Amino acid sequence: MTFVQLIECRTSRPAEMDRLMDRWVTQAKGKRTATHAVVGKDRSDASHVVEIVEFPSYEEAMRNSNRPETDQVLNEILAICEGMPTFTDLDVVRDERWYADTARRFFETIAAPGPLVPLDDLITEDYHDHEPVEGQDTIGMDAMRRKLEMWRAAFDFSFLVEDQIAQGDRVCTRWLWTGVQKTEFMGVPNTGRQVTMAGTTIHRFDAAGKMAEGWLQYDRLGLMERLGALDALAK
Repeated sequence: MTFVQLIECRTSRPAEMDRLMDRWVTQAKGKRTATHAVVGKDRSDASHVVEIVEFPSYEEAMRNSNRPETDQVLNEILAICEGMPTFTDLDVVRDERWYADTARRFFETIAAPGPLVPLDDLITEDYHDHEPVEGQDTIGMDAMRRKLEMWRAAFDFSFLVEDQIAQGDRVCTRWLWTGVQKTEFMGVPNTGRQVTMAGTTIHRFDAAGKMAEGWLQYDRLGLMERLGALDALAK
């Protein structure tokens, strides 16, 4: 679960604090696991400084805190603060940008070469995939993996995420799929063709940040036409 730490202090030397933070980032380059950091100054009290630091998890934040570079810069920051800083530890329970990143990671994961990795950190055990195109929903982790394995067995493919819109607990992703057929697919013999297909998926996320439900629309008719499946029907 994404973790955020709020660090608040008072100082009359903000420029010096900035220099210390810059030096810390330089010294910890390649080791620091923070994914995002914001430093703000209180508009009504210029001596009140707040830093908001985001980490992939609480464990990563603790590893970062235990690094010697972090300990050194913290001691130097304490020397220019008026009193002790306060630390507030927060587990993120809702973050629209985080949901969008997870949805993007889902598409990257299911298209990655090699065996399909576990999806436990991406979708819920009772994930429900609504598929108007197929006419039959996919419900549950095991059923979802079987469906994905069918596509992965028939094609080497990748996704290009063209657009994402996040609102509340939902993320809409517009994507372009490109695949090369390598075995029979839905009755169509292997053509070896490279084909593309556009689609859109809306995902609903649960409180833990996993995808719990999805609504999928894609151009299956166009895909089958590009594979030559409609040629036989036309004869």
